[in-house]
Amino acid sequence: MQSRMQNPAVVLSDAMQPIQALLKAAHGGGVDAQTLELVHLRVSQINGCSACVDGGTKTARKAGVGDERLATVVAWRETPYFSEEERAALALAEAATRLADRPDAVGDEIWDAAASYFDEKQLASIILMIGVTNLFNRLNATTRQIAGAWG
Repeated sequence: MQSRMQNPAVVLSDAMQPIQALLKAAHGGGVDAQTLELVHLRVSQINGCSACVDGGTKTARKAGVGDERLATVVAWRETPYFSEEERAALALAEAATRLADRPDAVGDEIWDAAASYFDEKQLASIILMIGVTNLFNRLNATTRQIAGAWG
């Protein structure tokens, strides 16, 4: 396997710092690190970004997510391993990633469930994580970044 080019955020060096700042801001919104890492991993799975799935699995493990949960986040609805808060965050992540799949991309039911567990600052944190993950997924998948190549 070979990537098409370096990640565009590396090629255009002025891009990486603001992207990293957004990621840092997402982690500063008061949401449990495990929840944010599960969101990152699920979005990356949806987008088929092997580099982000690989990296996301490693960062989730560092945040304390166990192997059982890592292996089943792809099927979170059918497993007993996730809290109601995590399920609400994962549903929001899926809807906000699959914007074109329904007329009302993030319906009230999904939004209201997330808003019942997370305050506005925490919702902002989750939404930023979803957005930054989607950005990284698009950069990496388009240029065929190799899983494991980023350390």
